Amino acid sequence: MKRENRIYLIRHGQVEGYENFPVYGQTDVDLTEVGVVQMEQMADRLSLTEPGAIYSSDLKRSAIGARLIARHHDVPLYFLPELREIDFGDWEGLTLSEIRRDFPEELEKRQKDLINYKAPGKGESVAALSERVEAVFERIRAEQQGNDIIITAHGAVNRVILCKALGLDLDRMFNIHQGYGCLNIIDYFAESTLVRLISG
Repeated sequence: MKRENRIYLIRHGQVEGYENFPVYGQTDVDLTEVGVVQMEQMADRLSLTEPGAIYSSDLKRSAIGARLIARHHDVPLYFLPELREIDFGDWEGLTLSEIRRDFPEELEKRQKDLINYKAPGKGESVAALSERVEAVFERIRAEQQGNDIIITAHGAVNRVILCKALGLDLDRMFNIHQGYGCLNIIDYFAESTLVRLISG
């Protein structure tokens, strides 16, 4: 059975302020020194792979890792806004404890309808995130038909891709762990999908 694509799907490394459980969404933040080392290790880990291209979110916490990985590969490197993390609206940059304190009613609404809930101030729903990510992911796979592909993205973005690959409903997405600097490997065939690694 011929493989259409193998996807090496990566979550960015540890971010500044991580210890306070920040909600960064589309806020552009830097990696910590540990986060950079995590991505250097990922670059070494993937150095012998043979991708047709490397794709990344255009937010710097993902882009830094993609550039480090790209040093080992003479292939195109693309930075796509469609691969950005979910937009948390007015919650951007707040910590989880601040959100619990200042938006208890909103959190309750989110728990009741995780998929369609939008954070105040033009936040993005998980449903909208899923549409955005699935559209760009299908485009990437079509552009790279027959090739292996490296994608450096974000926790929620990766979970959308993994849910689809595993045949899970989106309301199960937070049952999938995505640690800083982790690797997922997914093989796509014409009639099936094989998830080889999650959060490795």
